[in-house]
Amino acid sequence: MKSIKTFVAVIALATSFGSFAAQSVTATDLTLSGAESKIAAQAQQAGASSYQITEAYTGNQVHMTAELNK
Repeated sequence: MKSIKTFVAVIALATSFGSFAAQSVTATDLTLSGAESKIAAQAQQAGASSYQITEAYTGNQVHMTAELNK
């Protein structure tokens, strides 16, 4: 439950910034492909032309961070 609240807060903060200067997004999922799909959706919603995954690690679930490029 805590990770869902954190995920929602990160999305809200990421979409509120108008600048792409070092804008990063995070996602969590049970699989790598699921987390990457969430990153791709956030990048598309933010109007980014591409993204670069900068961090990914697993525990009970996958956590992924990416930088958005305009």
